[in-house]
Amino acid sequence: MTTPEPADRVLARASLADGSPTRWFDQLYTAAARGEAEVPWTRGEPNADLAAWVRPGEGRRALVVGSALGDDAELLSAAGWAVTAFDVAPAAVEAARARFPRSEVDYVVADLLNPPGNWRHAFDLVVEIINIQAMPREFRPAAVASLAGFLAPGGTALVSEVAEESTDVATWEGPPWPFSRAEIESVAQDGVRLVSLETIRDGARYWATFTR
Repeated sequence: MTTPEPADRVLARASLADGSPTRWFDQLYTAAARGEAEVPWTRGEPNADLAAWVRPGEGRRALVVGSALGDDAELLSAAGWAVTAFDVAPAAVEAARARFPRSEVDYVVADLLNPPGNWRHAFDLVVEIINIQAMPREFRPAAVASLAGFLAPGGTALVSEVAEESTDVATWEGPPWPFSRAEIESVAQDGVRLVSLETIRDGARYWATFTR
């Protein structure tokens, strides 16, 4: 018996064929809400690497990119950050709000490829963990440029993606599609500079920090 292809890959392929790199996210979350699919990156708890890093926010502003069901955003909020968390999928934002009805996090629908203008240089902490890797390479420069643009002077950006050097790129089927070291380093633009870049999880992921 043939194993059915995961819903995220089926929906992503159809979305990309129509020229949309992000439409499939909402389709996947909507299908998951109906019990017809699984969202493979949701774990019901914060990202372990972010949890190991987390610092007191002391009221400073944080932005969580691709907030999914809200676990990372809630972690930062509990640590004292004033958190804005966005996702391109309205169904994901709705689900996060429903999970945390008394949350102080500002959950919003927004597109990394066309973000609100008033977010430019507005955040003391920017967190991007395994989101941009879901986009094919031709869309990534615009996404990375937006990411760099969010960071306020003196702030910190955390970026983690699947590491290309740990995968057999020739046989890899996405999404996600691994990041090269050069792509991670490209966040250092528009006045942003790289502070550190390492591989974690036995070399499977990059973990990079940046500042402006």
